Amino acid sequence: MADGGDDRDEDRIARLRLIRTPGIGPVTYHQLLQRYGSPTAAIEAVPELARRGGGRPPAIAPRAAIEREVAAVAALGARYLFRGIGLYPRLLAESEGAPPVLIVKGELGLLDRPSVALVGARNASAAAVRFARMLASGLAERRMVVVSGLARGIDTAAHQGSLASGTIAVVAGGVDIVYPPENDALQREIGERGLIVAEQPPGTEPRARHFPYRNRIIAGLAAGTVVVEAAPKSGSLITARYAAEFGREVMAVPGSPLDQRAQGCNLLIREGATLVQTVDDIVEAVSSIGGGLATPARSYSGPPPADAGDAERRTVIALLGPVPVPVDELIRQTGLPPAIVQTVLLELELGGRLDRHAGGRVSIA
Repeated sequence: MADGGDDRDEDRIARLRLIRTPGIGPVTYHQLLQRYGSPTAAIEAVPELARRGGGRPPAIAPRAAIEREVAAVAALGARYLFRGIGLYPRLLAESEGAPPVLIVKGELGLLDRPSVALVGARNASAAAVRFARMLASGLAERRMVVVSGLARGIDTAAHQGSLASGTIAVVAGGVDIVYPPENDALQREIGERGLIVAEQPPGTEPRARHFPYRNRIIAGLAAGTVVVEAAPKSGSLITARYAAEFGREVMAVPGSPLDQRAQGCNLLIREGATLVQTVDDIVEAVSSIGGGLATPARSYSGPPPADAGDAERRTVIALLGPVPVPVDELIRQTGLPPAIVQTVLLELELGGRLDRHAGGRVSIA
């Protein structure tokens, strides 16, 4: 067709088949596209790469399943945003391990405005909920979008306080799945007036393993993350950790040392997070970090694939173990070109023998 519509549809199907293939995470997906130039070529290369890695090739997601997913997304009034193409949010695209694809429903224009993440405890105190709603409302008045995770407590207050001017809800399951159930009306309203963002396909029920992935999207979308109340080992602190790793501003509202729910925030402040008490504090802290859209239609034309020999493969594997090690350290200790080391790691991951961890670290599976 003259408008290239068929080509775009085929490219989208191929990208989704690659993304939905077990064992292919964001880093591997991005490296495959960089090396092979197109998702179709990457799919064709996967079996041989997995064989070199000493494992069984992963089963590529079948086309029929992807076509059903595409139809479900369209029926929901949602759409896909692919990393590196068009409207995919720039700040998220710059973060390590950014999702290759997002499913979004609602007002896409919110992605073009500066945003701040506002998160906290599910069992928050009444005072903290009121304060979070006040902060969200104040940020909305400054034309700043509030990003949160649609959980009970602080997240709910953050969305309620900013709904009138702009809020983004990142959900752990599919864009059509309501969780928690009591936020059904709020989620529907956000889908009409704000924006719902999901990484998982429609119909996916949220599982415990999905929430850290949701948290990294929240942190990646925003110029900074504000934690209002959080226990020392809460999901909110995971979001704050991701924000720090992405080079974003980490902010916390101080609380009473007698309240367990304030200990996480006080810990963040002690470790260097910015203490905030007003909307002005937040705006000042994030003023140096921009937001906005990705550059449209960025291609993945990377360097040609660098094949690794058996000796080079053995050298890399000998340095790997169950304890995660930075990829940069592997390159330093092996003395091999970075492209060779990355090729061996790619082969091992596709063969099911490598795990990737935050901070660019890897370990033997």
